[in-house]
Amino acid sequence: MKKLAALFLVLALALSLSCVAYADALPAPEPDETNMFGVDKNINMKTLDGYLGRDDVVYRDVRMLFDPADYAAIGGNADLASTVEGFRIVPYPYLATLSSLPVDGAYSAETLFSLTWNEDGSIATAEPNYEESMLVLEDCFPKDKPIFLMCGGGGYAGMTKSLLIFLGWDPELLYNVGGNWEYQGDHGVELIEYSEDANGNDYFCTWRADYALIDFSRLHAVA
Repeated sequence: MKKLAALFLVLALALSLSCVAYADALPAPEPDETNMFGVDKNINMKTLDGYLGRDDVVYRDVRMLFDPADYAAIGGNADLASTVEGFRIVPYPYLATLSSLPVDGAYSAETLFSLTWNEDGSIATAEPNYEESMLVLEDCFPKDKPIFLMCGGGGYAGMTKSLLIFLGWDPELLYNVGGNWEYQGDHGVELIEYSEDANGNDYFCTWRADYALIDFSRLHAVA
């Protein structure tokens, strides 16, 4: 009788745990077809705080610390002024060739991969420029967990998602959660301290960022 009671207790506990896991399950990626970058309908800047701090999720901010593109022209910020707790910064412009942007001055130097594009904007080819290109990508974007991709407006995140899918990542684990320029949650990390004095200095607090350094000078170019 005691053994039977113990068995029921174990089964009840297992059921309880499974219910908790189910309650905490992420909704499947569902890009918003009305959004030009395919930002997710369910997990985005409005809902992001409810999905932070999870061990089963990888968080990536794919902006440059200081982007040469003129994002101020479209109301954005070229400098990475803030990010969100838990997000590691892995700049997309260092990963692969940019598609066309609505601003001038876009980054056009070294990348891990060179891309060509189809007329519909999808990736046609992706060629590694360095022997370590795929190693860097797999280290920074693990294949076995959901990945939240964030940038300034949603574009770099969308490009990163397209690149990963083209190179074999599971699309059911990739979320474009949108642009940090619209984030109004409670877990922001300020990377610039602005001076209150018009003649004072702004402080670029890059030490606060969890930044993945890709040192191209240390990589081995593909012959």
